[in-house]
Order: sequence, then C-alpha cells, then structure tokens
Amino acid sequence: MALFRAVPWSEPAVPAIPGAGVVLRTPQMADYEPWAELRTQSRDFLTPWEPLWPADELSRAAFRRRLRRYARDLREDLAYPFFVFRIEDDGLVGGLTLSHVRRGVAQSASLGYWMGQPYAGRGYMSAAVAALVPFAFQTLRLHRVEAACVPTNQPSIRLLERNGFEREGYARRYLCINGNWADHYLYARMRED
Repeated sequence: MALFRAVPWSEPAVPAIPGAGVVLRTPQMADYEPWAELRTQSRDFLTPWEPLWPADELSRAAFRRRLRRYARDLREDLAYPFFVFRIEDDGLVGGLTLSHVRRGVAQSASLGYWMGQPYAGRGYMSAAVAALVPFAFQTLRLHRVEAACVPTNQPSIRLLERNGFEREGYARRYLCINGNWADHYLYARMRED
C-alpha cells in the first residue's frame, strides 16, 4: 500500500516532519555534500555501531544509488528514510529510517538511526525519534515499531527508553556490525503505548 505518489528520485515524496528543534525530511541530491562531509567527519565515531562501509560509500555515485533505492522503497511502502536537520540553521545532524515495513497481520517496521559525532548527546536524535513515532503510528498506521541496540551502546539504550521503547529480549548475533555478527537488545513500542 503506497501512501505517497511516485516521484523521481530527486524529489521528496513524504512531507517534512517537524520536531522539537529538528525537522525530518527525505534525502535529496542537494544533501550530498553536507551528508558526505558529516559522515566523513564522524566515521570513527560511527564505525562501532554500523555495518562495514563499501569502498565508494561516500561517493556522489553511491549517494545517487542510495536516493534511487530510497525512492523505490518509498514507492513500494518498504522503508521511510529521513535526514535530521536542526531548525535553527537547517544543518544536517544525522538520519533515521523506518525500514522493513510489514503489512498484513504484522503492521510493523524497524527503526534505525545514526548521529554525526559533533551533534551526539545534544538531544537531536531523541527529538527526531519522538517526531517519527506519531508518523509511524498515525500516518503509516503501523501497530509496532522495533529497534535493536548493541548492549554496549548506552546512549542508544537511553534514547530508546526515553522515547517509550521497551526492552523485549536479547538476540544473539542479530546484525552484522563493523564486519562482525553482534548480539543486540531488542526493543519495541506499540501504537497504544
């Protein structure tokens, strides 16, 4: 069930989502340079929490491919990617995605996010997640949003719990992070929470 009209990969397909001091909007080609700069600047900070980056991860061509994949995922109601910008200066601070959207009896999605190192610990991602939750439940009409967190990532654990996610379990070797299969805590938040 595609909720938004199909658009070329360079155009936003979902309205911007305002939050407390942040705004979430779908990535656009004009975001390439600030995205590549922030990801480059934050690489060492992000490496322990992310999958391995391909050799061309930060290239313009790879970003174009990313945008085409995002457009397809939006069109097919598979994922909803957003970049997070500070309202005060429209500066890019990070990104988050509702992925693995499941319809039918599940009505759920998985939440993933990243924060640029200069902006970590300032509340931007917490505000972004707080803004995204109503979009997931009211606009997308999901019943459940899931998240997974490496047990040593205390800031992420605090962020999820602060935003009403409850720990539901422990999954061994759940995701491949930085080239290794890593155990994760599993979290979820329901529409009625």
